[in-house]
Amino acid sequence: MDIGKVKIVCENLGTTMEVEWGTQLGTIAKELKSPSGYPFLAAYVNNSIRELDARVGEPMSVRFIDITHFEGSRVYQRTLFLALHKAVRDLYPGKRFRITHSVSRGFYCEIEGLDSTPEIVAAIKQRLDEIIAADLPIVRHKLLKDEVLDIYRRLGFEDKVEIISSRPHLYVTVYTLDDLAGYFYGALAPSTGYLHLYDLRVYYNGIYIAVPSRREPDKFEPMVPQDKMFDVFREYRNWVDIMGVANIGQLNRKIAEGDGGDLIKIAEAFHEKKLAAIADRIAEAHHTKGTRMVLVSGPSSSGKTTFSKRLGIQLRILGLIPTMISLDDYFLDREDTPRDENGDYDFETIDALDIDTFNDHLGRLFAGEKVDIPRYDFITGRRQWHDTPLQLNDRSILIVEGIHGLNPKLTARIADNLKFKVYISCLTSISMDDLSRIHTTDNRLIRRMVRDNAYRGTSAESTLKRWQSVRRGEEKYIFPYQENADVMFNSSLLYELPVLKSHVAPLLLGVPDTEEVYGEAVRLLKFIDNFSSLDSREIPPTSLLREFIGGSSFDE
Repeated sequence: MDIGKVKIVCENLGTTMEVEWGTQLGTIAKELKSPSGYPFLAAYVNNSIRELDARVGEPMSVRFIDITHFEGSRVYQRTLFLALHKAVRDLYPGKRFRITHSVSRGFYCEIEGLDSTPEIVAAIKQRLDEIIAADLPIVRHKLLKDEVLDIYRRLGFEDKVEIISSRPHLYVTVYTLDDLAGYFYGALAPSTGYLHLYDLRVYYNGIYIAVPSRREPDKFEPMVPQDKMFDVFREYRNWVDIMGVANIGQLNRKIAEGDGGDLIKIAEAFHEKKLAAIADRIAEAHHTKGTRMVLVSGPSSSGKTTFSKRLGIQLRILGLIPTMISLDDYFLDREDTPRDENGDYDFETIDALDIDTFNDHLGRLFAGEKVDIPRYDFITGRRQWHDTPLQLNDRSILIVEGIHGLNPKLTARIADNLKFKVYISCLTSISMDDLSRIHTTDNRLIRRMVRDNAYRGTSAESTLKRWQSVRRGEEKYIFPYQENADVMFNSSLLYELPVLKSHVAPLLLGVPDTEEVYGEAVRLLKFIDNFSSLDSREIPPTSLLREFIGGSSFDE
């Protein structure tokens, strides 16, 4: 090997090469061909994400990623958001621009004091097209914290001043695009020219941002109507604005000022108020339509179990008698379970449930009969039966918890008036800053890592490895039916990430750097580092968060 040359192993391309010391990853990427045909956006270096401006300084293993990779898709989105921010700022200087949340497989943004119109959207799109065509470089700088604060104050970005001020670091990474500076907790593409596809549309009083599909990057993610989901996001966004904790910087300031206990009390009271309102609607449906069953569905780590038990308490207050049933108890015996394309048992599909028996039991229960209810033994893979038959009376309400609760196929033989459907998910309402939203999936993943480790002895590494499979199941079996809900419940708590920080950080630090998921562990560590820590002692034992961190009074 020549002195001054460095050996690079490109893992996902099956290539080994020698390059000059100091060569940028972007230079190497241009010499290689992505299997998908789309340009590389970033790279994992020794399993840790790096931008393409990073330079080679030692032998390394590299995995270049494009938009078809889940993190590559996020790189693309961050780059698009920064370019869009510049387009809006060029056209409407002084106006606050906010990307608030995901919706309908895209993103929703607003310009302060300006309701969107087709003309406004067309103007922004034209300017953004010009920025993309100019292939403007996006440059990463590592500067002293005070220098970065001066930059953001000059630009009027108080949201970024808040978060940077609350973080105890001497140096801060900042990205510049022409005359604009931005802060992100993830990698960006080298320039605006990497953006090949996007669209903007009028949506409510803001703008809908359409992004490419990961699986088919020349096509947009299909826009799925999510009006109910949007209303929940908007309500919670307005609430955190009123509370003065719309972003991490404001949340950290509240904690530093000693208001963490109040945040806990207010967030828990808000949950209780929402639960009571849902119970009122169920009781009204019971009295007017004869509703006998509540179907509770939602993705992993949404808090379905605690929600169902707290809802049961609220229903008791109203004179109803809640009875819990888990869909898991209606799994087919192991040998009858469908298999997936890899030949493994597919426990995520609705066809893994004995739907005929479930509907038969519901019909008989609602007719007043006594019914032997199954209990699934996950060790033997077979159903057992409860010793005492279940029987309902006129005041009884079944609460059925399971991921398929909103799928019409599950209760096809049950009249609609007998069913009340609830969708629950952790829809994170606070953001990093105006431009960097917090992925709701990250919030749920952190919850799951903490719970898996505490209750199942599972390492963060194992949870991270399974997460993409869990997400695929949610996309296929849960999200398509969420708008079928009669009501949606946001299980996020505005104080929870500062509490979860001390629980999850040691787990993430334990992920070996030899594992492919190490990069995800590092990313999540950097993300959680943005929060100030908050003690959990004031969290009540009935809190939904107790399902994950322990100490729940609902634990059996």
